[in-house]
Amino acid sequence: MTDHAGPGRAGSLLPQRHPTADFFVCDIFDAIPKDDLATMEHPVFSLSTRPDRRILNYSHNGTDITVVPSMRGLATIHDKDILIFCISQLMAALNAGRAVSRTVTLKAHDLLVATNRETSGDAYRRLRDAFERLAGTRITTNMETGGQDVTRGFGLIEGWEIVRRSRGGRMISVTVTLSEWLYRAVLSKSVLTLSRDYFRLRKPLERRIYELARKHCGRQSSWRVSVEVLLKKSGSASPRRVFRAMLREMIGANHLPDYTLHEEAGDMIRFERRDVVVEGPEAPPLSQAALEAARALMPGADVYALEADWRSYWASTGRPRLRSADAAFVGFVQTRAARE
Repeated sequence: MTDHAGPGRAGSLLPQRHPTADFFVCDIFDAIPKDDLATMEHPVFSLSTRPDRRILNYSHNGTDITVVPSMRGLATIHDKDILIFCISQLMAALNAGRAVSRTVTLKAHDLLVATNRETSGDAYRRLRDAFERLAGTRITTNMETGGQDVTRGFGLIEGWEIVRRSRGGRMISVTVTLSEWLYRAVLSKSVLTLSRDYFRLRKPLERRIYELARKHCGRQSSWRVSVEVLLKKSGSASPRRVFRAMLREMIGANHLPDYTLHEEAGDMIRFERRDVVVEGPEAPPLSQAALEAARALMPGADVYALEADWRSYWASTGRPRLRSADAAFVGFVQTRAARE
């Protein structure tokens, strides 16, 4: 029987002040890095390592974007790590059948570790600066997310707050509210998997070029693009000759994850997939029972991250014929669990 007693009456219930549907806690170990398609396709983040207070305007094939900085400058490609972390956690939860929301609670230390950052006091300070740039940068665009094409203005995150601090003043727990625009991209699964080595790329342009390669080349064997178009889509403020020189440095270094770059006649750049990528094609399917067995073996782990690692391992060993894909996967997870 429902108790309809009013406030203060015996037997009445206190209001549910913190319903779990109102927020999502980032608690999935080793979630696969995911990035949203729209900001992979179009330049939204600054590639500068210094405060960038330019107003950016971009138009390409019917998509218009204006990015306006705050006093602290535009959000940078390294600030985007926060969004990638949140998207990765949300996607892992959705794939596991869990409820999510656009208000995300995360542990600052977990974010720093997952994105290959230092965990020094200065790293926490830089993280706070990144939150402020993300919240202060305003975007007006007709970019489509989740099947909707509307012109709107928004911040990359709607807001953030430090929930807990350490005795030394460092942030421990942070709550972030993503923009409705970005959250819609997550719900519609308009995302792509990134290599974990993305977070090892030092230079902003390397990260941006990798994003473009991942978006446009994907599982194709190659993708060709002119230097002029690549410059425009990258969002780099460098002159074309300087941009071309930086591309040649990348070609010489040859450490872009998943892809190699080649310069061709006609001022063209060709991207080619390396032999082994995270999402190997023709990998044997796994049953739900196998995924549940993996969850039991490694509670708290993202089974889809484990599956991706197993597929990559299977591809790297020559894609041997398997009598049972499920048994091979569960054996792989057992070995991982014993080691960790």
